Amino acid sequence: MADQTYDAIVVGSGISGGWAAKELTEKGLKVLMLERGRNIEHVKDYPSANKEAWDFPHRGKRTQEMIQDYPVLKRDYPLNEMNLDYWVNEKESPYTEIKRFDWFRGYHVGGRSLMWGRQSYRWSDLDFEANAKDGHGVDWPVRYNEIAPWYDYVEKFAGISGNRDGLPQLPDGQFLPPMDMTCVEKDVSARIKEYYKGQRHMIIGRTANLTVPHEGRTNCQFRNKCSLGCPFGGYFSTQSSTLPAAMKTGNLTLRPWSIVTKVLYDKDKKRATGVEVLDAETNKTYVYNAKIVFVNASTLNSTWLLMNSATDIWPDGLGSSSGALGHNLMDHHLGVGAGGWVEGYEDKYYYGRRANGVYVPRYRNYNGDKRDYVRGFGYQGGGSRQGWSREVAEMNIGADFKEALTEPGRWTMGIGGFGEILPYHENKVTLDKNKKDKWGLNVLAIDCELKDNELKMRKDMQQDAIDMLTAAGVKDIKGYDGDGTPGRGIHEMGTARMGKDAKTSVLNKYNQVWDAPNVFVTDGSFMTSASCVNPSLTYMAFTARAVDHAVSELKKGNL
Repeated sequence: MADQTYDAIVVGSGISGGWAAKELTEKGLKVLMLERGRNIEHVKDYPSANKEAWDFPHRGKRTQEMIQDYPVLKRDYPLNEMNLDYWVNEKESPYTEIKRFDWFRGYHVGGRSLMWGRQSYRWSDLDFEANAKDGHGVDWPVRYNEIAPWYDYVEKFAGISGNRDGLPQLPDGQFLPPMDMTCVEKDVSARIKEYYKGQRHMIIGRTANLTVPHEGRTNCQFRNKCSLGCPFGGYFSTQSSTLPAAMKTGNLTLRPWSIVTKVLYDKDKKRATGVEVLDAETNKTYVYNAKIVFVNASTLNSTWLLMNSATDIWPDGLGSSSGALGHNLMDHHLGVGAGGWVEGYEDKYYYGRRANGVYVPRYRNYNGDKRDYVRGFGYQGGGSRQGWSREVAEMNIGADFKEALTEPGRWTMGIGGFGEILPYHENKVTLDKNKKDKWGLNVLAIDCELKDNELKMRKDMQQDAIDMLTAAGVKDIKGYDGDGTPGRGIHEMGTARMGKDAKTSVLNKYNQVWDAPNVFVTDGSFMTSASCVNPSLTYMAFTARAVDHAVSELKKGNL
């Protein structure tokens, strides 16, 4: 067996784990990255990346067997035959739903960085100050000015395309050139800005898709096949970006098929000594030692690991002394908005399949607006032209019909809301001692629901979408309020929150576990509130910042 001792161990290889490995190795540390699932090599292991729907037996759709085998994944769009092996085998890795929670997971090298939506937005002090101002949750121990340099840092490497819009609630960043709006989106954007006198904005999305070659990667090809893996490296993933950087240093050892079951703790030194690993293929157990441990297994799995690391000192898990571990589970609630069709522009079309859309930043409970709920929401959406598949062939017949389908259909415009869920103590995860996974490990039980604040917000999310599209001249608008079940945003946050006080939080301002300061948790579990923007860019920034602090403290002998 190879050397079991390293300078640092990183648990998980997704967006935040990849960043932790890159930063630690580039600072000279010998790092072991542990991933519970299989390895996926960049380009080589993207078998579907260059296929079209007709190359698949069922045209890329789901089968009845898949629906039976994936009772959770079938609830939304991820279930299809194009990238099925990127999603967790639910029979091997079940979980308990005390209340329904749609948990969509990816257990492999790269994690969900291969399948993420890539929308990348900074938080502002509107978000970092929210808990303190309205009394929900605990106060964030940081403010925007502290994180801004780290947003700069990660954006420059990851490659975020976007426009500098000058909006206080959505700070500008270090952007590559923005993607372009369609003619309809530009028109709708202009009308919204005029109608609302500059109080509402529709901008092009800020996305981790390259618009120019960057860091040795090729720019986005506008194929919109991102979730199949990108052989061009056109979007940010562990495989395209952070893993090659870490490997280049010669300081990284990657071990897939490694389920980390415990963080090992020395109660005399009050430090972690390493981790215990269950080999997912052989079921053998190994111990790896390190001076620092970064926990980046994804929000709920990181909290599972901390809970499973219980000792006689902390029977509820490492980091449980405050009573906050496992609590304040958050996501974004969605599935609500409106859409319609747009007159004119029949002589206009566009090229390619843009892997991005438009964004409407938050405007509720902001800049003097007051509602009967707290926090707010944003919208994502787009304007496009219907294709030939807009009609059902069996319902129509004749030459005129066929002739009509050689031309594009009407222009459509739609927006869907992403709303903030508050940090409720009772929205939580616990270990289910009565159910085990394939490897004999206790699974998580999830108890989480939307509450009155979110339900009130959803009414505005639908009506505002209708009102804005009406003001922009969109026709035949239909609002919808569909499934807002937590989990569907695939933005799990909380359960190991950071804070100012060890009595009310799991982590300090540098993502260190109060009870074990050489353990850092920098995935979504550290989030103290959820904002209403996509969170991954914030994970990246906090991870880079935490590594900088960790290495500094290590050199000082404090860890």
